[in-house]
Amino acid sequence: MAISIFLASLISIRVGFSVAIIEVVIGAIFGNLGYLHSEAWMTYIATLGGIILTFLAGTEINVQLMREKFKESFLIGFLSFLIPFIGVAGCTYYLAGWSLQAALIGGTALSTTSLAVVYSVLVESGLCRTEIGKMIMAATFITDMGTAIALSILFITPTLYTLVFIVVSVIVIILAAKYSRLLFNNPRVKESVIEPEIKFIFLLLVVFMYFASLGDGHAVLPTFLLGLFMGKYLAEHERNRDVTMKLRTVAYAFITPIFFIIGGMNVSVSLILGAFGLFAMLFILKMITKFMGVYVLACEYIPGGAMYTTLLMSTGLTFGTIASVFGLQMGYITQEQYSVLVGVVIASAVIPTVIAQKWYKPVHSEDVSIVRPIGKKRNDGFVEER
Repeated sequence: MAISIFLASLISIRVGFSVAIIEVVIGAIFGNLGYLHSEAWMTYIATLGGIILTFLAGTEINVQLMREKFKESFLIGFLSFLIPFIGVAGCTYYLAGWSLQAALIGGTALSTTSLAVVYSVLVESGLCRTEIGKMIMAATFITDMGTAIALSILFITPTLYTLVFIVVSVIVIILAAKYSRLLFNNPRVKESVIEPEIKFIFLLLVVFMYFASLGDGHAVLPTFLLGLFMGKYLAEHERNRDVTMKLRTVAYAFITPIFFIIGGMNVSVSLILGAFGLFAMLFILKMITKFMGVYVLACEYIPGGAMYTTLLMSTGLTFGTIASVFGLQMGYITQEQYSVLVGVVIASAVIPTVIAQKWYKPVHSEDVSIVRPIGKKRNDGFVEER
């Protein structure tokens, strides 16, 4: 595993692609060749990696911008979920002959946009600091929220532990948002070299994970909201901004690579090849329905990066894999259907991202927040308006 993580970083630097995508591909290759095997500790760290990425993505959201652009981000995010969900579920049910429950699992798994992939790519490209980056993350959150709600309503039976998870999540978010400054702004804490602020954040995330597992839920939604509300405290002072950078460094060095590599290892190439026609059909269908849901609105609201936005929002990984695993564990889908769905999810994490980064990445600088097309379009994107 350690060799894979280091190798992915070297390849990423050499070829210029997002390290997250390289990690997914290496996980798929090494997993199918038998060089990597998933173990319990890897699965736990991978889960934590996805949660950390979600928290960091939440801290990058500009609340003021989200309020000002709520209509735009909501419409793009909602249609990015709804149209693929209806298209994939209908196609697998009526054309592929899947059962209704299997078709709904398929629609849920392929309606997602990977917040983890989107955030990683935007951070590596520096676009997380621009208005287009913040808009993309806000719309992605709306998409994944729709997926989480669909999975909960359609398949998960509420229990007392589900209620406990919701109550604990609300309490933790409120208390953390209200009192975090007491820790972050404490002079003795700021002078400490043992990083109690980072340990505090890890504690909150593990609490979410624990109660989510009790309630048969997932910690993505409360984790994103926690990052959203704590983001203003983490940006108040230089020391607090250093906390975010240190958390990102810890995550990217070891934790999140395991998340992406494990995601790649979930793909069975032999099963996909056995149903390659279905795999190709679902991948193309996801891309078409994502374009139908995102591109037209992106042209209206994000004219300087419509294609880039559409391609990034066509990615999938975290929730798509979660929905597929849930369907397999509950007996709603077969092993072949599971491999096809996860294969499409992984392919959608790699192919649109590579195309977006290679040919449609907007040219930007750190002090520019709005990306608009001016003059002649270039192969690598649009020149920013200063």
